[in-house]
Amino acid sequence: MMTDAAALAGRRLDLVSAPFTLPRSRVLVFRADDGEGVRVHTSEYERRLSESRVLDALTVIGAGGEVLPVSDVHPARVTFGAAAATLTFADPSTLSLGGEPGARVRLRRPDGHVEEHLLGGGIRLRVAADRAVAVESGGHCAALAATEAIWADWFAKCPSVRDDLQEMTAFCWWVLGANIVELPSLGDARAIVPSKIGYVGLWQWDAYFIAVGLRHGDPELAREQLDIAFRFPQPDGQLPDVVHELGVLATSDDLPESDRANLRRAGSQIADPSAPVPLTKPPLAAWALRKVLEVEDAPDYARTQLARIVRSQDWWFAGSDLDHDGMPEYGHPYSSGLDDSPIFDGPLPTAAPDLGAYLVQQDRDLASLLVKYEPDADVERFRARAETTQALLLRMWDPERRRFLAFGGGEPQLSDTVVGLMPLLTGTLPAPIAAALRQAVDDPERFALPWGLPTVAACDPDFSEERMWRGPVWVNTSMLVAEGLEASGYPERARELREQTVALVIHGGGPHEYFNPQTGQKARTATTAFGWSAALFVDLAVQLS
Repeated sequence: MMTDAAALAGRRLDLVSAPFTLPRSRVLVFRADDGEGVRVHTSEYERRLSESRVLDALTVIGAGGEVLPVSDVHPARVTFGAAAATLTFADPSTLSLGGEPGARVRLRRPDGHVEEHLLGGGIRLRVAADRAVAVESGGHCAALAATEAIWADWFAKCPSVRDDLQEMTAFCWWVLGANIVELPSLGDARAIVPSKIGYVGLWQWDAYFIAVGLRHGDPELAREQLDIAFRFPQPDGQLPDVVHELGVLATSDDLPESDRANLRRAGSQIADPSAPVPLTKPPLAAWALRKVLEVEDAPDYARTQLARIVRSQDWWFAGSDLDHDGMPEYGHPYSSGLDDSPIFDGPLPTAAPDLGAYLVQQDRDLASLLVKYEPDADVERFRARAETTQALLLRMWDPERRRFLAFGGGEPQLSDTVVGLMPLLTGTLPAPIAAALRQAVDDPERFALPWGLPTVAACDPDFSEERMWRGPVWVNTSMLVAEGLEASGYPERARELREQTVALVIHGGGPHEYFNPQTGQKARTATTAFGWSAALFVDLAVQLS
C-alpha cells in the first residue's frame, strides 16, 4: 500500500502547483521557468516566494554536455534524464544530488553568480536560515534511502478508499505530509500549515479541518494540530487566529502597523475603532475535537482541551457580544474565516447566521463531551445557552426572502451567501425553514451550480466566479453544508453534495484553495496544494467509501 500510494501521489507532483519538499522542511523545489532544471525557494511566514529565493536555477548537465530535463517526480526524488541524476533531501535543510560519472550541476544564485560542480558520489546543498547555500560533499545513496524511508512511513498511514478516489486521496495525503513544518519556538512541534506557498503558520480554523482529515491515518498528529491551536489563549480565553514561528496573531496589535491602520479604519459601529481588534476564527473547536476523539480516544488529552474550549466559548459570549443582545458578533471579517464575504461590506460588527449555528453546535458538543470526560461538570448551562442562542438565530430568518440574513452594525446585509445555509448544522431548525434551505441548495439560480456550492448565490449581484469568498466553491463550506443537510434530515442530498465535492477536486486537478463553480477549475488567484482542501478530501473519501 505505501509504495502504491507514493507512486500514485507522484503522478500529481508537477513541480508547478506541487513543489518537491520534505516533511518538516522549509525548502521548496519548483520547475524552472524556462523548463530546464529547477529553482529553489524557502517557505517563510508572511514572505512571498519571490522574496525567498535560494537558487534561481539548478540545472543538471549530462556527461556529454547536454542539459538533462526533469523526467520523473516521486515524493522521495526528482529524476533528471534517463535516470542519469537524482535530487533528494539529506535532511530538512539540505538537498542531495547524485548522478552518473561525468554529470555535473550548474547553480545560479540570486545575485547572478553561476558555478558548476561534478556530482561524483554526491554533493549536498545546505540552505542556511538567511537562504545562503553551502556546497558540500556527501553520500547521495544514503540520503536517497533516508528520504524514501520518511515517505514510506508517511504513506503507510494513507487511508484506503474507493478505487476511483484512491489516487487523489494519496496525493492529498502527500499534501498533508508535505505541509508539515517545524515551529522552533514550540520545541519539536509539528504544524501542518495551509500551504508552504504563502500560508506558513497554524491558522486556528485550518487546524480544525486539517485534523478532521488527518485523524483517519495519523490521529496523534491530528491531536497535535488541535493542541497547538488551543495552547495560547488570551487571558480572557479567546483563542488566537494564528500560531506561527514568531509568536501568535490574536489582536490587531500583532499585525504590522499598516495592517493595524487598515483595521482601525474599518472601524465599528459599536466597538472603539481605536482599540485593538481581537482576531480569532469561528468556534468549531469542540466539533473538531469530537471528530478526532471518535477515531482514537485520549481521555487525559480530551480533558485538557475541553477546559480551553470552554473558556473560548465563554469568551464569545462575554467578549464578542458587542451590542449586548445575547448573540455574539464577528468583530472583524478576519475572525469569520470568510474575510472577503459581502456580508462584511456593511458596517461592523457583524452578527451572522453561521456564527450563531457554530455557537449552538459548540455548546451542544461541549455538553456531550463533558458528560463523557468530566462527569461531575455542570452541563446544563451549555444546553440552556444553546437553546437561547438558537432562538436568537431564528430571529435572523427573513420569512419573505426565505433565508437567513447577517446584520452589520444592526443593519440587514442582503447578500445571499453560504453563511445563510450554515444553520442546517444545528439539526433542529423548524421543518419549513430546513426545507427552504434544502430548496436553496437545489436551486440552479442560487447554489446548485455545475461544479458545486458557490459561496455567494449565482443570482446575487455580489456573485463573482473567481473572487475569494464571493462565489468560488470552497471544500470546507461544501463539507459543512453537507453535514448540515444530513443533520437536518436530508442524508441522500448530503451524500450527493459530498460526491460532487470530491469530483470537483479530481476534475480541478488537486486540492486547491478554491474553485470556479462554473468550470470546476482552480480559481486564478487560489493557492495550490492547500491543506484543508486536502484533508477534507481525505475525510470525504473515507466517508464515501
